[in-house]
Amino acid sequence: MSMEADESKTVTRRRFIAGSGVAGAALLAGCTDGNGEGKQTSTDGTGTGDGTTQSGPYSVSMEPVGKVEFESVPKTWVANNGSWADMGVALGLEPPKAVWLTSRYHTQYYDDIPGVSVDKSGMRDLSSDGVNKELFYELDADIHVIDPNFLMNRFDGWNQSDIDEIKKKVAPFFGNSIFSHSYDFHKDYKYYSLYEAFEKLSKVFQRTDRYEKFASLHDEFESNVESVVPKKKEDRPEVAIMWATGNQPKSFLPYLIGEGTSFKQWRSLKVRDALANTSVQDFHANRGKVDYETLLEIDPDVLLLRGHEQQSAKEFQNTVVSFMKDHNVASKLTAVKNGDVYRGGPLYQGPITNLVITDRAAKQVYDVSEPLFDREKVADIVSG
Repeated sequence: MSMEADESKTVTRRRFIAGSGVAGAALLAGCTDGNGEGKQTSTDGTGTGDGTTQSGPYSVSMEPVGKVEFESVPKTWVANNGSWADMGVALGLEPPKAVWLTSRYHTQYYDDIPGVSVDKSGMRDLSSDGVNKELFYELDADIHVIDPNFLMNRFDGWNQSDIDEIKKKVAPFFGNSIFSHSYDFHKDYKYYSLYEAFEKLSKVFQRTDRYEKFASLHDEFESNVESVVPKKKEDRPEVAIMWATGNQPKSFLPYLIGEGTSFKQWRSLKVRDALANTSVQDFHANRGKVDYETLLEIDPDVLLLRGHEQQSAKEFQNTVVSFMKDHNVASKLTAVKNGDVYRGGPLYQGPITNLVITDRAAKQVYDVSEPLFDREKVADIVSG
């Protein structure tokens, strides 16, 4: 579809949206009531029903986009990243038509949840040597769950007039860059926690019932996590989280544990950050790298390497860890000698992903053997 689409397209779209509902994801566990109809919801974005019907226009507010008005529930959508895409799965929605990079939306985490899966084969990458505005017309989504400031600040090419054009001729933006607190553009408006953002999205799609059930499950989960964390700080391991490129990494991009959903599991597990009291800066600050010699000086108890989530634990051990064991400097690291080098988790996590990777992380750093959440209960919430 051309960017020069005329105003008749906008009118047609709004009429279509006014008559649309949210379809259950064909690739997920069932998402509607037995009779195929949803429960009635309120008109202020706070309905507690299934979300497939609602009684009129409603609005939901989120910084930095402010109040966004909806004639009825969006059906098709585009997500900034796997954090938001995962929230959609938790709400029982069809997957987004596109995300920033499909390679960083790790749908294999759903293998842990019975009856839940997502097929990414038709999902598009928003980012490919920039973001083509034409793609937004082609995708023709009902809502763009993207922080517009992310689009305008991550690379040259987008400005406010482009945002306004897509908002007017295609669909509104609704999103906040919650995964990291390191972007300069985000200093002047609110960050949301994972569950604050999840609640906002549930109001957009009129599925707050599922949000409330996930929030309750999350509270139970956090209590279970708390029970496995050693009471004394000195009994918790010092960990170094870094990005490792390739299966034979020679240097690393350091991540200091901070705010944002990207580090939620490590904050919950209350591990100590081995890099925090050193001269090493977070890579967002200067894009600096850490070599093995510097890492040996710090010598963390546990090494958590990002960039390898597409690999299984066995594949990671047989490639990255095997290489480090044979490296003349890396092999001297305490974590390497003790077998405490692990995949460090994704950049993006939503409510389901967070449960899965926090459970995995607890096994990595505290040798927890029992599952910390009920997989069947997650599946039941997703299915409605």
